[in-house]
Parts: sequence; structure tokens; C-alpha cells
Amino acid sequence: MEKIPLVAVVGPTASGKTALSVEIAKALDGEIVSADSMQIYRGLDIATAKPSEDEKQGIPHHLMDFVDPCESFSVARFCELGHEAIKDIYSRKKLPIIAGGTGLYVDALLGAMRFEEQDEDLALRVLITTELQEKGIDKMLEEIRTFDPESAERLGIERNPKRIVRCIEVYRSTGMTQTELNKKQLNADPPYRTVKIGLSATDRDYLYDRIDRRVDQMMDNGLLEEARRFYDSDFGDTAAAAIGYKELLPYLEGEQDLDICIGSLKRSTRRYAKRQQTWFKRDPSIRWFMIDRLSFDDITSEAIDYIKKELL
Repeated sequence: MEKIPLVAVVGPTASGKTALSVEIAKALDGEIVSADSMQIYRGLDIATAKPSEDEKQGIPHHLMDFVDPCESFSVARFCELGHEAIKDIYSRKKLPIIAGGTGLYVDALLGAMRFEEQDEDLALRVLITTELQEKGIDKMLEEIRTFDPESAERLGIERNPKRIVRCIEVYRSTGMTQTELNKKQLNADPPYRTVKIGLSATDRDYLYDRIDRRVDQMMDNGLLEEARRFYDSDFGDTAAAAIGYKELLPYLEGEQDLDICIGSLKRSTRRYAKRQQTWFKRDPSIRWFMIDRLSFDDITSEAIDYIKKELL
């Protein structure tokens, strides 16, 4: 069966993925499927840099702002909904455009591996969760390091308890590591005919300056109030996992000055951008455009020409 043509726009946070994907959609009659693990949640707007209606410019965006923060959501569920959205877009003779910086979501959706949920062993999960509470995150990371050093390094930066528990649960129940699953997926025959566009910067400080300015804009737009609202609600676990909330918690609890927390937020976002770049740099099929070397208009023009040549 003929593969569906598809464009993916990837790269680190604050690199301009949203704006570029919208311009590509306008030029090539496309619709956008978001691949951001936090923009799926309702209400997490400022912290996740969810595009406004003005920024969308009338282009339909799928898989965004549709999950309650109290609900659990998996990569497998994302892939299921993502495949449905792509087929729907293509059935209406539109070009599907994947846009987002969550590398695992992008790779899982575009890979041929059937990314299904493992059977959940709730008793095992409770056991591992109890171990984490008793031993602490660092001890659990030491265990992960013995069987999956790559995941241990990533989780050591994120320090997300749920992901640490899930990593150990998958290994203990299947004998397969998350890294092995990722590599298996990347080596599989992809289900789509995809052109991948990457945005980055040759000068790291240029990107970091954009990140710092974005954080300042987020604060001006009401990020502190958004963070307070989520910590005062029943959605604390989801908020705690989102960059932009957990860094402001010490201020909300009266433990640190706001300026210190904002500085922490900027550092966390820069570290996240570095992890994103490391993830996407593994993929040799991405055509990179440097935002500090070309104007946005030039990048848009060259990217559209490249897509037409390679895909349409």
C-alpha cells in the first residue's frame, strides 16, 4: 500500500517550530498534529508554550489541549490517536504535518514498531513505587544504571518519579529496556513517507537567549498565576512534571525569592533544550536549518522548496 506523505518539524524548545509548521501548512495545504507530551493537557497553556489562536492562523491543530491533567496518558495512546489524525487529514487531501519537541512521541509515531502498552502489573508497580519512596530517587537511578545506562542518564536529569517507576517496571516484567525499545523502533521500516525538518542554532548561546526571553514573556503572560492554580488543584502530579511549574514551587511555598526561581526555570529549560537536541541529532534523515544563520523567511522558503522536491 502506498505510504502517506508527511512532514515532521522538530527541534529544541524556542527554536520556532510552531511558526514554521504553520507557514508550511499555509503554503502546502496542511494540518498540524502536535507531538508535545505536555501540550496535550487542558489548562497547561503558558508553561507549555501552547500556541494561541492568532499564532495558529486558522490552521487546524490536532492532539492539543484535549486531556484532563488528572488523566493518565501514554505513548501508546498518543500513537493510536496520532495515526488516526494523520489518516483523517490525508483522507481530506491535506498534508499531515507533525510538529513538536518530544522526541519519543515523534519517533514512536513515525516508526513502524507497534508501540503498544505492555500488560500492566499493578502489584509490581506498587512494589516499585514503595521502593522508591523508601530508597529515594538516587538509589532507584543506580538500579536503572545497571541495566540501562542511557535511560538512567536521561531520568537523572528529569527526576520524574513516575517515569523512573515505569522504566524499572518494564524491565522487570519484560526483560527489555526502554533504550532497546527505542533502538528497535528507529531501525524499523517507517509507515509514512516522511520529510523531516529540524530547527536548531550553531551558536548555543543564541538559542539560550531565545529561551531566556521566552521565559520572561511567560512570566509577563501570567505563568506564576497558572502555576499557583495547578498546585492548588488536584493536578499536582502533572504540574510537578511540567517545566515551568516545579521551578516556581519554592516561591509559592515561601521558600525562595521569585528571581531565584525564574533563574532556575531558565536553567531547566536550557537543559531540556540540550536533551532535545541530543535526541534529534541521532537521526541522520533530518534536514537541519540554523535559526542564527538564516532569517525566518529564508528558512520557510528553503524548507518548503525542500519538501516539494523530496515529497510532493
